[in-house]
Amino acid sequence: MSAATPASSPAQQPATHYTAEEKRRRVFAIVGASSGNLVEWFDFYVYAFSALYFASSFFPKSNPTVQLLNTAGVFAAGFLMRPIGGWLFGRIADRKGRKTSLVISVTMMCAGSLAIACLPTYDSIGAWAPTLLLVARLFQGLSVGGEYGTTATYMSEVALKGQRGFFSSFQYVTLIGGQLLAVLVIVVLEQLLSEAELRAWGWRIPFVIGAITAVVAMQLRRQLHETSSSESRENKEAGTLAGLFRHHKAAFFTVLGFTAGGSLIFYTFTTYMQKYLVNTVGLPIKTTSYVMTCALFVYMCMQPVFGALSDRIGRRNNMLLFGALGALATVPILMTLQRVTSPVAAFALIILALAVVSFYTSISGIVKAEMFPQEVRALGVGLAYAVANAIFGGSAEYVALGLKALGHESAFFWYVTVMMVIAFLVSLRLPRQASYLHHEH
Repeated sequence: MSAATPASSPAQQPATHYTAEEKRRRVFAIVGASSGNLVEWFDFYVYAFSALYFASSFFPKSNPTVQLLNTAGVFAAGFLMRPIGGWLFGRIADRKGRKTSLVISVTMMCAGSLAIACLPTYDSIGAWAPTLLLVARLFQGLSVGGEYGTTATYMSEVALKGQRGFFSSFQYVTLIGGQLLAVLVIVVLEQLLSEAELRAWGWRIPFVIGAITAVVAMQLRRQLHETSSSESRENKEAGTLAGLFRHHKAAFFTVLGFTAGGSLIFYTFTTYMQKYLVNTVGLPIKTTSYVMTCALFVYMCMQPVFGALSDRIGRRNNMLLFGALGALATVPILMTLQRVTSPVAAFALIILALAVVSFYTSISGIVKAEMFPQEVRALGVGLAYAVANAIFGGSAEYVALGLKALGHESAFFWYVTVMMVIAFLVSLRLPRQASYLHHEH
């Protein structure tokens, strides 16, 4: 199971010629997988962007920062289910097929969103309210834990050879698009409803929308064609932890290492940034929503550009630039943000940070998929990503808000910087030429 391929640059790889029909089929598959991915992440992230309005509905009246800390804790708890979801859905994808795994995960996300939309508040059922909210988030965490690995694997396998960085970047286009739509829905609701109405019942609307669109995504995914071969699915070690760690332990921990830093900085400048702009910078909630909507849109558009760049300079160079620039820029950007008063200045700083993050997110799926053979690819990608996210990504808001409550907010900036240094060092272990996937058609 070791690679036996020459170390050559991406530009030196022989081009693969596809018929017009094959190109259409593959592009349709990417669109189908991407649409489901968008819905999954909309459902998952709408929680983070609605938290400012529903925090008081599920937790006793107290300091606003403490309420946000409680909702961030539930958000982080959802991430704790990701390793289980990464293992479970990775196993299903490697043994039963990518399509089966994708359909099941989006169905579970639909159920979780519908449950949150219907939950009674703390005033109605007391402590049962936050408990049931936690259960629903754990269910969604299990779903999204399997979503990332299977989608990354599927889109990497179905992408056109020689342009895999570009096409697989659409996983994060739709992932960010899910966040963007979540913000947009909040912005629209803020125009139509008063703040009191949003806190009373308006926050439920995005979860209803998420549940409905998930049903549509499920139907689209049922039409996808399978990318894994019957030979790989029938392999006795397909989708097994034994098969993964016996032959690909180094690849697993390499992916785990750079994903830890990638996840932390991604959530710092996306989901946590909304709270940071309100709680620390002092911008109004509505202004913050406008800033983050524009920033996420530009960030989304960056992904194919940086993905195409990786097809030219190689995934390893993309990752090294990500780690180095992230380590150098994080503290200056976050400290400068503390002092800005202009929404335009805040937007510019956030875009600068997200440009750095794009070196990683644009190739997040493909750089992982290229590390594993087909029979354990979904498991390797999904589990490594899920573990890193559970520990570092999902806890980003909780750690940041916790340090702020203790009066040591700047310590969080240095924590992110240290993880960027680690991401850079781990990326040095990446091969100059991928061991797997590039020879598959």
